[in-house]
Amino acid sequence: MSLRKFLLLLCFMISGTAHAAQVILVFGDSLSAGYGLAAHQAWPDLLQQRLDARQPKKWQVINASISGETSAGGLTRLPAALAQYEPAIVILALGANDGLRGLPLTSMQSNLGAMIADIKKNGARTLLVGTRLPPNYGIAYTEKFQQSFVALAHQHHVALLPSLLTGIETRSELFQADGLHPIAAAENQVVENIWGALLPLLTAASRKH
Repeated sequence: MSLRKFLLLLCFMISGTAHAAQVILVFGDSLSAGYGLAAHQAWPDLLQQRLDARQPKKWQVINASISGETSAGGLTRLPAALAQYEPAIVILALGANDGLRGLPLTSMQSNLGAMIADIKKNGARTLLVGTRLPPNYGIAYTEKFQQSFVALAHQHHVALLPSLLTGIETRSELFQADGLHPIAAAENQVVENIWGALLPLLTAASRKH
């Protein structure tokens, strides 16, 4: 290979690396995995569409969410996901299944806190996403559950979206038969909720990059 061809190839490789899309890792449970929906209907896919419309090839959304996942399961899976995808931003949306199973909130907070610390150690930003439990779990437990996310965000100085389902929580017609998972028509509101909380992190990560 001639020197000229080598230099051209090197420039191409450097240019391609410089413009590689930054990764947004969605790390959640069935509410983020798109339970009961086609893949293109779930909010992570709608988020990718919005990002592509504004900044093509700038961001890549990787959805590593698993239905039924708890904070303990997420804590076990996270290191491998961070190593594999090297995200700039992690949308951490776990804890709902801990609450629905009545698991100790101290354990959930400990698990989520450890995940946030791991994300920071890997140089990524965190958007912590909370949720609200149905009222039949009792006022005391549901309020403590909700405040757990607020406390974590303050403690670790990370962005917080208090509830993924703001704007649809009281509208039964926007949920599937189980009353827990949104229908496709509600996912646009979910991505609006995510977008408002995510935008400052996108700006900050763009400046760093």
